[in-house]
Amino acid sequence: MTRPGLPKLIATDLDGTLVRSDETVSAYTHEVLDRVRAAGIPVVGATGRGPRLTELTRNDIRAADFLVLAGGGRVVDQSDPAGPLVLRDERLPGEVLARLLADLEAEVGPLTVMVEASDEHDAPLWGDYHASWPYPDRFEARSRAECLSGEVIKAFARTVDHHVDELLAAARRIVPPELATVTQAGQGFIEICPPGVDKATGLSVVAERLGVDPAEVLVFGDQPNDLPMFGWAGWARVAVANAHPAVRAAADEITLRNDDDGVAVYLDRLLSR
Repeated sequence: MTRPGLPKLIATDLDGTLVRSDETVSAYTHEVLDRVRAAGIPVVGATGRGPRLTELTRNDIRAADFLVLAGGGRVVDQSDPAGPLVLRDERLPGEVLARLLADLEAEVGPLTVMVEASDEHDAPLWGDYHASWPYPDRFEARSRAECLSGEVIKAFARTVDHHVDELLAAARRIVPPELATVTQAGQGFIEICPPGVDKATGLSVVAERLGVDPAEVLVFGDQPNDLPMFGWAGWARVAVANAHPAVRAAADEITLRNDDDGVAVYLDRLLSR
């Protein structure tokens, strides 16, 4: 339930929540986020995007003091005058991922698999290309063996025979949480992350650094990978109107769609009340 006054920390998802369908963020949204920071409230960008997309992420949420990247696996403090400081960096061993994929394929059939292995700027994903993937310019075809030869930041998987939510439900039955975290972020692929990695555990790193209680945190989101932070934050959980039904059901409030600057409209009203 929304609390009186103002939260002490605000975190928002990017794609589908803060970022519009044309992959832009409005000047109005940037202005409102600047006002949030000016009010003394730290801003966090909490996204499934990996560290290879850090510069894009910084451009989309310029007011952010912290970035929670890769669905919680990489946490960066941008407020340090000496430069960005990495507070968390989790990886999944390739041999563990190989076993998990084999177990999944035994249950659901052949998977299209991509991995995010490099944190270099604009590094491509590796693996099996699928026409539904919206970013073909950041992709490099590689064999499964090459993809799993080292640690990965996270993996993406899909099958032609299952809706992504059905595949996610199957993966959660099959994949032990002590080996990996599975979720989905609206791209039609499930995401396989290191164990204990989600947006809630990523945000908890930020909250502990700032001395902020989860009950004082306001969060915005739209997809199932936002649900852990909805369960963790206590000041308010706000879904955009275009959110996945599970996220809408978990929200305290529904704001306007991402294309209508729903996050900024909510924050503008909050600052003005």
